[in-house]
Amino acid sequence: MLTAVTCAAREPAPDERLAAWQRALSRTFVDVEVGVERDRPWTGTLTAERLGVLQIATEEFGPGAILRDARTVAADPRTHILVRRQLEGTALLLQDGRTAELTPGRLAFHDARRPFRVVLPERQRARILMLPRALLRLEERQLHALTATVVDGAAGGAAALLLPLLDGLVDEVARSGASRREQLARAVPEILAALAVERIGEPPESALWERITASVQARLGEPGLAPRDIADQHAISLRYLHRLFQRHGTTMGAWVRTRRLAAARAELAGPGAARRPIAAVAARWGFASASHFSRAFRETYGMSPAQWRRAAAEGE
Repeated sequence: MLTAVTCAAREPAPDERLAAWQRALSRTFVDVEVGVERDRPWTGTLTAERLGVLQIATEEFGPGAILRDARTVAADPRTHILVRRQLEGTALLLQDGRTAELTPGRLAFHDARRPFRVVLPERQRARILMLPRALLRLEERQLHALTATVVDGAAGGAAALLLPLLDGLVDEVARSGASRREQLARAVPEILAALAVERIGEPPESALWERITASVQARLGEPGLAPRDIADQHAISLRYLHRLFQRHGTTMGAWVRTRRLAAARAELAGPGAARRPIAAVAARWGFASASHFSRAFRETYGMSPAQWRRAAAEGE
């Protein structure tokens, strides 16, 4: 759905014009308040299109300010992430104790869940993308560190590649027919997520996965090892931890069980295994009971731990 609103500076009833502009911004994005200086003319033009869960808008407005304060946040349940890509002029984005100065080519994230302010010294133009916070796949602490920080490709890095790609993709969405728009728009959050990860200095998900599995491997011998322990160790939510394992086609419980069995199997085939009670081997690798270990071992390898140990010894 495409919406367009224009508020011209010379139209009558300035208060009505300002109220209409505030309603347009609040309806398109999240509830905000708008301020302008009485003795300075201003104009506003807004076009927006929603494509699935993503909204793409172009805003021309200024001079003035856009405010989402604590009262507005409490009254408006929307918790989307907004991404401001400055096209012309200058904007100051203030949130979480930081100020991002946005000039053409720069981008910054802001979070509708917390108060923010956008100060527009002069008329300016910006592209604003709005998406559900879950699509960035970031924890709250990461989002808090991201807001009102400048993403700029001038310094090189991934942003130098991703920002032009983002612009080109959004432009292509605008040019494409209705049948392709939503398909193309689905790629936009992935680029934004990559920009966010680089900006806050967090490792990519593959590196996080390697760290998590390495730490779980090192703690296989803990019988009470639980997903919450691992999530807390890596400062991520329990939900995100489960999602990581799901993306690798498993669960943490199944992953741990497979590694514990493999480690016990290797020990039972190693030197001196005949002198070690099977119950001791099971306990060393985190199994709470020898009977449970034996059942799991047989289900996985088709023989009991004792049979495996004898077969390994005979094969030496």
